[in-house]
Amino acid sequence: MFQMILSIIFLLAALALLGVGIGAKENGTPAASRKSLAGALVCAVLFVAVCTFSVVPAGSTGVLVTLGSPGNQGMQSGPHFKIPFAQKIVMIDNRVQRTDVDGSGASRDLQTISTSVSVNYRVQPAQSAAIYREVGTDWENVIVRPAVQECMKAVQSQYTAEELITKRSEVGQAMQESIAEKVGRYGLIVDNINILNMDFSDEFNAAIEAKQTAQQNALKAEQDLARIEVEAKQKIVTAQAEADANRIRSESITNEILTSNAIAKWDGKLPAVMSDTNSILDVAPMIGQ
Repeated sequence: MFQMILSIIFLLAALALLGVGIGAKENGTPAASRKSLAGALVCAVLFVAVCTFSVVPAGSTGVLVTLGSPGNQGMQSGPHFKIPFAQKIVMIDNRVQRTDVDGSGASRDLQTISTSVSVNYRVQPAQSAAIYREVGTDWENVIVRPAVQECMKAVQSQYTAEELITKRSEVGQAMQESIAEKVGRYGLIVDNINILNMDFSDEFNAAIEAKQTAQQNALKAEQDLARIEVEAKQKIVTAQAEADANRIRSESITNEILTSNAIAKWDGKLPAVMSDTNSILDVAPMIGQ
């Protein structure tokens, strides 16, 4: 850009000084005319000098094009000479470039998926001249984007919709390998890809939600069953303990113990009423009660 601006400045200066020199000559001032014409000549020489070289910036490779025919070898970064008006140097950017691609496809179980991926790639310096000769400079739209869309569809068709979710990293790696193989023949290198988003149909999303709900309910039922089993075992253990305690108490009771307990609880008073099956006799007066 700087070189172009500089060459335009020198060209305009040369034309301006040439016009001034011609005007001065017509007005009868030959000395001023000679100075202007000399200045115009210097600017013209500088213009040609600027047009004879070009600088290839760092991170790029230059392709020398002679009368529309690109060369076979790339030019490394730095200044390079060229024939003015007959040759030009086309810059090929070899730095990492990014493109985001949207595509749609179908999974192995015929679920529709809309996918968005980001691809980082670059042009091999040694292949810069070849890719320019075969494709030009619009390799992103001509090569990369169509290849990414095709590889996305091919890889997604190998997985079920559920696997595309659970094996996202494996799917991304498979996509990267497929894309790298496809664009590599043109001299492009794929550094990495990132799956930005995967959208499924509303029916599939509803099915996934229903499955998750069913799994949660099944897990809750298992937990409830385990809790009930634990509580039942606890009740069995408690009942067994109570039964063992009752048995021990029953085996330890004798007539002597019962008599002793009765005597210990007797208050010293005889019964006030005695009876048989036919009559009731009040003996309280007899015993002084």
